Amino acid sequence: MKRVVRWTMASLLTVCVLAGCKEPKPEPVPLTKEQVILRDAPPERVFKGMLGGESVHLVTDNCVVYLIKDNGEWENVLEPEFYPSFMSCARESLEVDGDKVIATLGRIALGAGGCCSSGGTYRTTDGRNWKKF
Repeated sequence: MKRVVRWTMASLLTVCVLAGCKEPKPEPVPLTKEQVILRDAPPERVFKGMLGGESVHLVTDNCVVYLIKDNGEWENVLEPEFYPSFMSCARESLEVDGDKVIATLGRIALGAGGCCSSGGTYRTTDGRNWKKF
């Protein structure tokens, strides 16, 4: 009887020890700024599709429109004109209109009311060249 108790206790002790000895999980790789922007961007701030016969991927963040190239590089292709004040982004969106993408950007001067001190509505047919209208 003592042997059975000893083997049972030894088995339970072994299971308890092994249960606590799992290999530690590796730390997750931190996301880049660009990955965070893409993860958090709502659909109205992202365009991925065809423009001018080419595949184009655009995203807007903090009133700047970026073109994401095939190699993963981000190129700043549009941002509102300079305004001599501290600014914050009050509105930004990308919308498809036929064979064009329309970007609406608006920055407001801190402490000012209304919108917007700089920005406007812009359109592109290729993702690189923008015209204000």
